[in-house]
Amino acid sequence: MEALLDDDLPFPARFLHRFSDLPPVELDTVKKTWSKVSSRRKHTLLEDLEDLAETETLTSFDDMALSLLADPDPEVRTRAIRLLWESEDVKLIPIYLKMLNEDEDTGTRAAAANALGQFVYLGELEKYPSKTKKQVEDQLLAAMTTAKESLVRRRALESLGYSGRKEVIPLIETAYHQKDPDWLVSALFAMGRSCDERWKKQVLTQVHASNEDVRSEAIHATGELELSSARPALLDLLADEEDLKIRREIVWALSKIGGEGVRARLEELLEMEEDDDEADFIEEALDALNFTEEMGPFNLLDVDPDVDFIEEEPDNEE
Repeated sequence: MEALLDDDLPFPARFLHRFSDLPPVELDTVKKTWSKVSSRRKHTLLEDLEDLAETETLTSFDDMALSLLADPDPEVRTRAIRLLWESEDVKLIPIYLKMLNEDEDTGTRAAAANALGQFVYLGELEKYPSKTKKQVEDQLLAAMTTAKESLVRRRALESLGYSGRKEVIPLIETAYHQKDPDWLVSALFAMGRSCDERWKKQVLTQVHASNEDVRSEAIHATGELELSSARPALLDLLADEEDLKIRREIVWALSKIGGEGVRARLEELLEMEEDDDEADFIEEALDALNFTEEMGPFNLLDVDPDVDFIEEEPDNEE
């Protein structure tokens, strides 16, 4: 706490782990000290904790983040939501819904809409009662029509991408045809989350978009939807794409799609790569490709829901 209050020196990185899994006594100490910490220090600390949580998955800052959701500083509230990104705690739902509808800060409301996507997804997996899932979806659908801020509406649409409700389809279609590229990006984001091959044509059309954000999100969606028809285009793009972020998206998408030529191309990239971070990323992609190949050609998107699978009668012959 003394180090946190000392603005004259950078906060020592070795102390960051101390905020993980805080026992109640130490959490209480943080709460009592927090109001004395400068805004800049608060923001940089939470940013560092978010980075640490991404690289070290065994860390958990949920208790601390939960205590900051009512902080008077909107950036602190927003960063606290990000720290809780992977939490499946149902008690967060009413908190996020209240923030979505009542928070005065646009960024915080957008972050709340974004975080609710986790619970739409878990609801689709039937990890929560259908009543809870419907409540979340209803509020996100309401935000799509009542929120004044475009950012909040776009984040609500992205979260609804996980939903199987029919009302979501025309919302995605409308967003896709907006002239604003930000809306197009959100539409593609929602398409990728949908597990619905109805969006195949729209996604493939934008893989060559001139807008880099649109192109990046379309490429990501091909991986999310595991569109094998995108493989040739992605392999061609990988040879010419200079933007590092988009190259990573291509590599990731190819690892999700797999198929002819993908392993050889990724191994060739790995052999040529001189940057250690990029080499690590390609190795992770190859690990993901192993999983894709182990799963084989079976794809849920290829299953006809109207076809009944009939188990063969056992052969009674000796």
